[in-house]
Amino acid sequence: MKQLLTYISICFFILSCKEVANKSKQNTTTANTETVNNETIKQAAPKSAHDFQLTNIDGEKFSLKNYAGKKVLIVNTASKCGYTKQYAALEELYKKYNDKLVVVGFPCNDFGGQEPENEAGIKSFCQLNYGVTFPLTEKISVKGESTAPIYKWLTQKSQNGVLDATIKWNFNKFLLDEKGNLLSYFPSSITPMDNAITSLL
Repeated sequence: MKQLLTYISICFFILSCKEVANKSKQNTTTANTETVNNETIKQAAPKSAHDFQLTNIDGEKFSLKNYAGKKVLIVNTASKCGYTKQYAALEELYKKYNDKLVVVGFPCNDFGGQEPENEAGIKSFCQLNYGVTFPLTEKISVKGESTAPIYKWLTQKSQNGVLDATIKWNFNKFLLDEKGNLLSYFPSSITPMDNAITSLL
């Protein structure tokens, strides 16, 4: 009888040890999985505007990394807006400072339906009316649920590390440094050739 009790005790001890070992293994696996997931998220998070894949107005893929070494002025544009005449000033800015600055227009129809044209129509309008030669992207959204990823980055300090911004109308402007980091934001009322912008070039 004594031997039987001893045997049962040993069995319970062995089973308990196995259970503890399994729990420890599960905890280690969970911790490692969390670490991997956190690392994946960390690696996937855009560090600068250069990390975004974009599409130009002709449907071709490109990256702002193509302009590394130059500052970039990002502008949400529209063809039937009270600020549309800023296309001319944007072109003037682009030509005057093209050795150190690239202007990139992002057409959008988010405000008052003021960009109803498709990409071909937008490109034709800009070239014929304002002689635009600076890069334009495909038509995108800069607010709401369909906001383009780059604009989520531009407007959220949690992503860009610099500032929060609310785009209230067309021709808002974001200035990036030579490495694609956000430098500053300017509302529609600040014209492209304003000293507030040119002093940073």
